[in-house]
Amino acid sequence: MPVKLNYLQANSEAVKLLMQIEIHLKNQVKQANLDITLIELIKMRASQINQCAYCLDMHSKDSRAQGETEQRLYTLSAWRQTEFFTPQEQAVLAWTEALTQLEHGPQVDQLRAQMQLYFSDKQIVDITLAICTINSWNRFVAAFGAEVGSYQVGQYN
Repeated sequence: MPVKLNYLQANSEAVKLLMQIEIHLKNQVKQANLDITLIELIKMRASQINQCAYCLDMHSKDSRAQGETEQRLYTLSAWRQTEFFTPQEQAVLAWTEALTQLEHGPQVDQLRAQMQLYFSDKQIVDITLAICTINSWNRFVAAFGAEVGSYQVGQYN
């Protein structure tokens, strides 16, 4: 998808706010003993749902650089039909789907209860922030475009 509007040049302060959230999340992941590969699965799954090719390219590269397997990346959209994902990862993927597709009602309560089996309340907030943030990035790319394939691992670190 070609760049339609360079949002970094148009309003660098807005983009800096999202980048500050990313830095905060990175620090929280370390402090909360959350696996960075779990956060990348969130970013991949939300980007699949939102059909964000730029973000899928970026996070598949980052995931592989962090040791994620091709097999798990290729089957992520059908994670329920595989045995490749731990129960903890399955809870996070279900939570990601519910919040990306913004489901309401008793299912979200059940998913939150499932998350509480594996994560502290603070970790759940951090995971939820990661879901919100990738959905924001997906929407920036949908609105303004991005040069798919141009991302290099570590480009934004």
